Amino acid sequence: MWHNMARVKMGLLALLFLPTFFFRAFVVSHSSIYERAAVPRAVVRSVARMDGDVIIGALFSVHHQPSAEKVAERKCGDVREQYGIQRVEAMFHTLDRINADPHLLPNISLGCEIRDSCWHSSVALEQSIEFIRDSLISIRDDKDGSKWCIDGTPSHQPPPTKKPIAGVIGPGSSSVAIQVQNLLQLFNIPQIAYSATSIDLSDKTLFKYFLRVVPSDTLQARAMLDIVKRYNWTYVSAVHTEGNYGESGMEAFKELASLEGLCIAHSDKIYSNAGEKHFDRLLRKLRERLPKARVVVCFCEGMTVRGLLMAMRRLGVSGEFLLLGSDGWADRYEVVEGFEQEAEGGITMKLQSEVVKTFDDYYLKLRLDTNTRNPWFSEFWQYRFQCRLAGHPQENKNYKKVCSGNESLHENYVQDSKMGFVINAIYAMAHGLHDMHLELCPGQPGLCEAMDPIDGSKLLDYLLKISFKGVSGEDIYFDQNGDTPGRYDIMNLQGVGEEHYDYLKVGSWHEGIITIDDDKLWINHSDIVRSVCSEPCSKGQIKVIRKGEVSCCWICTTCKDNEYVQDEFTCKACELGWWPDDYLEGCQPLPLKYLDWSDVESIVAVAFSCVGILITSFVTFVFIQYRDTPVVKSSSRELCYIILAGIFMGYICPFTLIAHPTLVSCYLQRLLVGLSSAMCYSALVTKTNRIARILAGSKKKICTKKPRFMGAWAQVVIAFMLVSVQLTLEITLIVLEPPLPVKSYPSIREVYLICNTSTVGMVAPLGYNGLLIMSCTYYAFKTRNVPANFNEAKYIAFTMYTTCIIWLAFVPIYFGSNYKIITTSFSVSLSVTVALGCMFTPKMYIMLAKPERNVRSAFTTSDVVRMHVGDGKSAQCGTNSFLNIFRRKKAVSGNAKSKTPSKGGECVAQTVCACEETGSRLESDGGHQAPN
Repeated sequence: MWHNMARVKMGLLALLFLPTFFFRAFVVSHSSIYERAAVPRAVVRSVARMDGDVIIGALFSVHHQPSAEKVAERKCGDVREQYGIQRVEAMFHTLDRINADPHLLPNISLGCEIRDSCWHSSVALEQSIEFIRDSLISIRDDKDGSKWCIDGTPSHQPPPTKKPIAGVIGPGSSSVAIQVQNLLQLFNIPQIAYSATSIDLSDKTLFKYFLRVVPSDTLQARAMLDIVKRYNWTYVSAVHTEGNYGESGMEAFKELASLEGLCIAHSDKIYSNAGEKHFDRLLRKLRERLPKARVVVCFCEGMTVRGLLMAMRRLGVSGEFLLLGSDGWADRYEVVEGFEQEAEGGITMKLQSEVVKTFDDYYLKLRLDTNTRNPWFSEFWQYRFQCRLAGHPQENKNYKKVCSGNESLHENYVQDSKMGFVINAIYAMAHGLHDMHLELCPGQPGLCEAMDPIDGSKLLDYLLKISFKGVSGEDIYFDQNGDTPGRYDIMNLQGVGEEHYDYLKVGSWHEGIITIDDDKLWINHSDIVRSVCSEPCSKGQIKVIRKGEVSCCWICTTCKDNEYVQDEFTCKACELGWWPDDYLEGCQPLPLKYLDWSDVESIVAVAFSCVGILITSFVTFVFIQYRDTPVVKSSSRELCYIILAGIFMGYICPFTLIAHPTLVSCYLQRLLVGLSSAMCYSALVTKTNRIARILAGSKKKICTKKPRFMGAWAQVVIAFMLVSVQLTLEITLIVLEPPLPVKSYPSIREVYLICNTSTVGMVAPLGYNGLLIMSCTYYAFKTRNVPANFNEAKYIAFTMYTTCIIWLAFVPIYFGSNYKIITTSFSVSLSVTVALGCMFTPKMYIMLAKPERNVRSAFTTSDVVRMHVGDGKSAQCGTNSFLNIFRRKKAVSGNAKSKTPSKGGECVAQTVCACEETGSRLESDGGHQAPN
């Protein structure tokens, strides 16, 4: 008899899926008309199996559902812990306990075949077909005794067979469960769901073989309405997830609301995997109902709620809504993680269930090297700890850190809120099989012929009669609709510390009786949200009339800041650069803003630059006049001219920055800001590098030949090479992004006329100048303890320290405010002023106030240099060219200065002569001597 039934079912299966096969063949054969890529290839999916006398199938959402772009390919998302891996391990753990229980199915072992539904109908249906296909093929092979082939050769050995599944646990989603049930009931396979709560599934004329250990959404809709009534929220918005779960639940809520006189301000639906723009559009519609309809009743899956919270963050509407969510949200932390502020205060419904401590003990001991029966565990391990398993077949190379295998699941562990229902569903199947065995196989150990194979229609009868205690001690039984009694906890997301949030139980609902602790839910009773119909609309608001609502009230919706009232029912946004007038009846152009010469900051910047230009011109004139004097020659006059040119250009920059943005001023801005600083710091880098090399040579005990590239023109060439790098960089950026005056909209209410300098166009030149500044600062710090004749190194060091402070202050101000132009102007002016003051003031003082010090003897190598050289011991004059330590002798009488001859006097002359090439000749080459 079963043999004939199997053949009939095989034929039925063929009738169901042959059209799909022929359709695909048709598409492939007409590839000239249709693209071959239109027919997605089947994705190879992992399956978890556990041997046993009776096999139970299970569908868990091990991975997230495919994104909107991947739906056609049925490519699932990331692995899930609570809804996926934990439920897989719960199946294994529960079957281990059942098989070890001598009082439940004695001498009969339960096995399982677990497949991934990805929380998506097409994937779950595909996996359900695999359940049935494997079962029917195994039945055919067992009954017919058909031969099978190995490499094309008939084999007389029995083929490897799979036992048919007795029933299926899951899946989690209501819409997915309906699709699976439509298939399973064709083959009389009972299905027990652990979280599918759709009202439609209670219809036994359509879903005969469907049972569940959770209540119908009819009770949940009643519980949610009781909360709304308790706080007199007569005007609310409604959102639900598109699909059977959300649609049937919201339909029940609306029917009950109409009976109670509740007005729905706005109702909308959205897919849980919809894109950001869809959630943003939905939230904007909800905002149109503010400030009156602040409560949003959300009959949504968890990922739909998360999408709403993310949209709230993007649109900056945190705190404007109070969400009342269904059990799809419950107390799941993954729903609100990272968006707790937007979700704070939300009230949710949670199916009453306690934490299963025995599962925690089992799950937290799992290790990567010992848990081999879960094929997704290695993938989960890598995702959980953000590491990769080197050399593993499932190695995820996106992670850099290598897994040690010693990671602990205790870290951030949260048990699945529906864990108790998953375990109860498995126990319900076991109890049904147990009662079936007691009646059909009385006194017989193991399976008898009456239960081999399992008759699904008979098993359904036994399942409908079971009654046992669940994991939390509650009574588990099924009514005539295959449902269980409804018990709900009322949860509230609250802040319990600095930046820490948690779900608190504030009430419960059981058999129509609601209990809420208002003191826990509302810290101050004045904080209770008000959500009622609106008064007549005021200026800047429009009427949105909802026809067919019970109260027939209108909503006063305030137009957005950039919108005006086109008519009584329409808001229209002004174009960019325009703003609603004072009467909110039209748009008027916004004034074009830019720095004006009459602005206070502009006057200060220009005055400062003018003074700087005059001083720079005067310094340049004096340097040219005294160009052949020792103080100028010893200061590397060619490099000083480059620095003065850079300072002059720096003082010109504010004029180009403040000027009305034009094509010419934009070009000058891009060139001068970076080039002026580059000229100053390139010359300073060259000078400090030369000083460092001179001092490094003077520390050697044996005098060596003169360092390379110490000549004046060599220094100039090096400086210009450094400047040319900056010039090349700026020209490249100008070619890639030609300067133009453009309108900028820092906000919808402001319009600025600026040059189109991008972040890269600003950062790249300043970055190169920063490199020069750091190099110069390094050399300046290195030569800070130089002798008296090298005092210029100290001035350069002070210049660099001050410049670093200026630019460190400039960066956050520039990128963190809207005062970019004036900030740049003052930063450049201050930088060149520091260079002008520190580098040239001492020289100007000598040339103009102390001309008696402007002599060659004051700028040649003094014996003070020798204080930094040698080993600190005196040497004989008759020895080789090792340097000796000399001390400066000062006269003690009169105003005249003289050097007292000593026995070591001749030694001084010999040493200076020996080191003449690196010492006393430094001044004679026109700029190699370190400045005073």
